[in-house]
Amino acid sequence: MKKLQFKISINAPVTTVYDRMLGITNKSTYEQWTALFNPTSTYEGTWDKGNKILFIGVDEKGEKGGMVSRIVENIPNQFVSIQHYGLLKADKEITEGPEVEKWANGFENYTFEDNNKSTEVTVDLDTTEDFVDYMNHTYPNALDKLKEICEK
Repeated sequence: MKKLQFKISINAPVTTVYDRMLGITNKSTYEQWTALFNPTSTYEGTWDKGNKILFIGVDEKGEKGGMVSRIVENIPNQFVSIQHYGLLKADKEITEGPEVEKWANGFENYTFEDNNKSTEVTVDLDTTEDFVDYMNHTYPNALDKLKEICEK
């Protein structure tokens, strides 16, 4: 696993950024910024600590797929820790085997820092070697989209 980090400063209160990044009051705000990863990106589940959550999208064959994850920590407006522990392929959860092992126990952490009317968002992400270039290209663009959504 490779560790990556992305940061962005957003001119909006931390409560707004947290809410819109996670899609707490309106899931469409989450779907808008994550559409840069997959145009059909969404989630099923809740952001409550300890809960299972599925990060999903539809592939070019029309099959639902994505990550099976759990919320390890959620301190509202401060920190969210997501542990990825499986894959979803064609509506089937896969939590063991060679495909899963390279992703197993990877984390995606969001830190929200109140910076006097603006919010600093830091994303710490574990990814596999074959996704480093994709993440380095796509994540900053997705965070730019989040910034646009939050600053409206």
